[in-house]
Amino acid sequence: MPRFDQARPFLTLGVVLLAWLVLPAAVKRVARLGFYELQAPVDVAASYARDLQDFWSQKTRSKNELIEAARDLARLNASYELRLQDDARLRTEISRLEELLRLPSYGEFRAEPARVVRRDFGAWWQRLVIRKGANHGLTVGAPAIYSGGLVGRVSEVHAHTAVVELISSPGLRLAAVFDGDDRPVSFQGGVNPPLRPAEALLEYVPLDVFATPASPRRLVTSGLGGVYPPGLYVGEVRVLEASTDGLFKTGRAVLDPRLGRLTEVTVLVPLDPAP
Repeated sequence: MPRFDQARPFLTLGVVLLAWLVLPAAVKRVARLGFYELQAPVDVAASYARDLQDFWSQKTRSKNELIEAARDLARLNASYELRLQDDARLRTEISRLEELLRLPSYGEFRAEPARVVRRDFGAWWQRLVIRKGANHGLTVGAPAIYSGGLVGRVSEVHAHTAVVELISSPGLRLAAVFDGDDRPVSFQGGVNPPLRPAEALLEYVPLDVFATPASPRRLVTSGLGGVYPPGLYVGEVRVLEASTDGLFKTGRAVLDPRLGRLTEVTVLVPLDPAP
């Protein structure tokens, strides 16, 4: 009898696991979504509490610190005004060239900023939970960006939250190009254990492309496929080596360490999503 009492928790766990395995896939999906929606308000409330804590911590700063911060903000606003003017000029030039060469226009996006609720990093996945979802029109597959370039794409959309799969996650693949080169290469997130610099895998790199630690190459999105806008920074390539077949090169891209510390991202929601 004592042995049975000791084994009872394991037997109960075995019965639960067996019942879960035999359940239909539709029931599992409904249960998973229900559990997620039940847990989401707790994460969102904790996120709002952190924002409130940050607000009150800023109230303790001295007037001199606030004046200095206001000056820095004024300088940033001035530089952003210049960039906006330059951006408008470039957009006009792009439109003129597209019309002249009869090129198709890139899809338009609506920028939707969102706070990060939770970071979920493991060896086999790296993702963020953000504080906006179907209530703000987010769609699965929409790209997410930040000031440093590409963050990833939206992989799940729920009522008030969404999951963003980072470019460091093994499940994310995209076509990238080296800055100044229009030949696409295959980019895939790698197996990145926690507390280590994130890297991604590169394949099908042309043989005449070189990169060294002393002379690294920037990697940006190609715009192929219509999912990610072109020119978004994704990583830096420092080493390339010949592949086993000798037809291409392979390598690794070092990703921006800020990806693991993001507190806010911007989701580019397509204005005319594909059916």
